[in-house]
Formats: sequence, structure tokens, C-alpha cells
Amino acid sequence: MEFGPHLMLAVLEGLVQASVLTLTALGLSLVFGVMRVVNVAHGEFFMLGAVLAWWITSLLGGGAGLAFAAALVGAPLMVGAIAALADWLVLRRVAYDPERTIVATIGLLYIFQQITLMTFGPDARPVPPPFNTRLALPWFEWGEGGIALYWPWGLSITSYKLFVIAAAPVVLVALWLVMTRTRLGLVLRATRIDSETARAFAIPVEQVYALVFGIGAALAALGAVLVVPIRQAHYLMGADPLLLSFIVVIIGGLGSLRGTVLAAVLIGMSDGIISVFFTPTLAKIFATLVVAMVLVARPGGLFGERRT
Repeated sequence: MEFGPHLMLAVLEGLVQASVLTLTALGLSLVFGVMRVVNVAHGEFFMLGAVLAWWITSLLGGGAGLAFAAALVGAPLMVGAIAALADWLVLRRVAYDPERTIVATIGLLYIFQQITLMTFGPDARPVPPPFNTRLALPWFEWGEGGIALYWPWGLSITSYKLFVIAAAPVVLVALWLVMTRTRLGLVLRATRIDSETARAFAIPVEQVYALVFGIGAALAALGAVLVVPIRQAHYLMGADPLLLSFIVVIIGGLGSLRGTVLAAVLIGMSDGIISVFFTPTLAKIFATLVVAMVLVARPGGLFGERRT
């Protein structure tokens, strides 16, 4: 395959990675932006989403489309409920103190991981995609006679990967509408700006925190449900999403949803493209170097709040 078509295929793989990473990192950024909590267990909520997607599809059986649709709705809701319960049982008890919440979420990480190992087992489990038609992709070349269109051998992508690429913008638009056009979004923004003033105006801040923690976990779980037909569910699969999400949030700016989206596209695309042409390890090295350069040039991130 020539370089041009090969690059196009790498870009598509990068878009798949960027779509999943955007959803996962948005959950982490939302939790920090509203609650000022660094959720070290965020990767395990991603893992729980994949494992519960496998459990739901295995339980329902039958048509892959119906079972996957149930997992796409059910797994994020279940993970969100688990996260809200964890907030009530653990984070609220330590009064959302920044240092103690880091230790508490590390504890949650190991609890979720070990419970999943004991119930789900150590083996990776596949989830069948609802559709998986392989689509040939065209390539354009500029020649002496103008633009030539042809289908290179081997240049194709599955319809499910295109669905994953399209799903992230839909979720982003829905989240933006909720944050800017609804009373819930107004409450979340008020709590983010000044929780004490919000409490003075009778906003139940503790309930808002539980809801936000649940939404953040549900977004991570949604990303996992989308990616698990491409990869497999495994009880240790939360490490990479957690690392990349932290990288994205640091680059974009802690608590900045706009910066998170832009950084997720940058890191997701670079991770996908570099992994195709070189190795996944080199992609992680590149992401780490980008973080280092951003921290040197703009310690608050590209769109982070400047503190005086």
C-alpha cells in the first residue's frame, strides 16, 4: 500500500482512539471542574463499563444489535450509579479534601479491580459488534488528467468503527446542550464557580457532587462500551485510559471542557497514527513529551484557569 492510503487508514484509526478518549477524559475533567476532585479510580469506571457490557450482552444473548443497544444504555447507567454510591460512602466522608480524596480513589481503584477479578475472572472477553461490515475506502490522486479516484487494495474500515467516530460528537453536543440550555447545567456551573454561594441559594451541593461523580463515571463507561467490540473486556484495561485521560486533562487545562476536547483529539489522533506507523510505546512517549512542553510553557494547560 502506498503512503497516502496508509496515512488515511492511520487517521481513521486515530479518530476512533480520539472519540473514545474524548468521552473518557471529559468525565475526568467534569469531575475535577465541579468537585475539584482528582479521581484516580476513573480508569476502573472505564473497565467496569466494558465488563458490564460483556455481562449484559452475554445475559441477553440473541441478536447482537439488541444486546449491544441494551449494554450501551445499561452499562453507563449502572456504572454511574456505582460511582454515585461510592461518592456517598467514601468521598463525602472525607469532605472532598483534595489530598484525602486521592488516597480514597486509589483505594476504590483496587477495590473495583479485585472485585472484578474475583467475579469476572482474569481472561479477556469479547463483545460482538452490532454490525461489522467492512467498507472499502476510496483514495484520490492528482495526476496529469486531473483527480483520479481508485480503491487501493487493503484500504478499508469496518462500519462499526465509523459508528464510534460519529458517536462522540453526538454525545458532545448533548452534553453541551445540557450544560448551557438546562436548569441542571445552570446548577452544575453555579456549583463549579462557587459551591458555598450555591449552597446559600439552597442548591444541594452534596447531591450535585454525587450526580457529577456519577456522570463522569458514566461517560468513561460509555467510551468503554463503544470500544469493547474493537478490543476485549479485561479487568486490567483501565490503566491506559486513566493515563491518557490525565494527559489530556493536563494539556487542555484542569476543569476546561473545551481544552479537554481539543487535547483529546490531539492525543487520540497522534496515538492512533503513531501506533499504526511505529509502536504504541512511541505514541505514549510522544504524549508524555507534549505534557512536559505544555507544563513548561503554560503550567495551567492550554485553556486552564490562570491563578494569581
